[in-house]
Amino acid sequence: MRFICLMVCLSIFAAWTFPQNRSSFTIEGHRGARGYSPENTIPSFILAIDQGADTLELDVVVTRDNKLLVSHEPWFSSVISLDPNGQRIPKEKEREHNIFKMTYSETTRYDVGRIGNAGFPEQRPVKIAKPLLTDVFKSVEKYTSSKKLPVVRYNIEIKSHSQGDDSFHPVPSVFAKLLLEDVSKFKLQDRVIIQSFDVRPLQEIKRTNGNIPLALLVNNPEGVGANLAKLGFIPDTYSPHFSLVDAALVKYCRENGMKIVPWTVNDVADLERMRTFDLDGIITDYPDRAVKVFRK
Repeated sequence: MRFICLMVCLSIFAAWTFPQNRSSFTIEGHRGARGYSPENTIPSFILAIDQGADTLELDVVVTRDNKLLVSHEPWFSSVISLDPNGQRIPKEKEREHNIFKMTYSETTRYDVGRIGNAGFPEQRPVKIAKPLLTDVFKSVEKYTSSKKLPVVRYNIEIKSHSQGDDSFHPVPSVFAKLLLEDVSKFKLQDRVIIQSFDVRPLQEIKRTNGNIPLALLVNNPEGVGANLAKLGFIPDTYSPHFSLVDAALVKYCRENGMKIVPWTVNDVADLERMRTFDLDGIITDYPDRAVKVFRK
């Protein structure tokens, strides 16, 4: 009898602490595999796939000639960039290197991999420029096909803010249109998620193309109800900073039909803690670490 009680308790504990469907759990490579390779570059995305990521998380901005460039900021960051003369960019001057004011050709004169990233000591430096979104699609699709690997999904963040309209990026309707055109060009509508902290492009895509899955990124303590009220609809995915995840938030997402995919979880201890929740995925700079924790 004591043995039966023990087994029942263990089964209940397991139900509380592990996602209900491990087969659908997604591991998203944050900017590729940023822990090991320069962020938002094609080698970083390929490495993420090799490490077991099934989704590539990336960011897009817009050039002066209306091309989507894969970049976390709409300027060249002082942390990772060298200017066309091979010089470090001072922090106070990085916004002067505004991608929205450059043609794509002009952006290729900058290097974003050679000096590495002090925050990621295992990252292997390489001389490289920021890629076009279309070039990422081409390279990744060719790679998975040639290696006979499963196709991957793309979680694409629109980098915009109301204060940046027409100065660092186009208005939301134009930004959304450019992204949807590139996605359609490669027939990736079924394998793309579009995410943003800015509710406006999500609202625009919901209005014009309701079939594309949308994710709301969150990094504030205002609470899920307040954040959804700003958005005005229930997104497919709620994507909070991992420090905001607790049992109540997971329960709310489940009850309201949302997936929950936290970002950016890198330390093994934090990955293990996230494993105790019923999550749908994880965003990480270290896909190999997440694979070890979530696919045991």
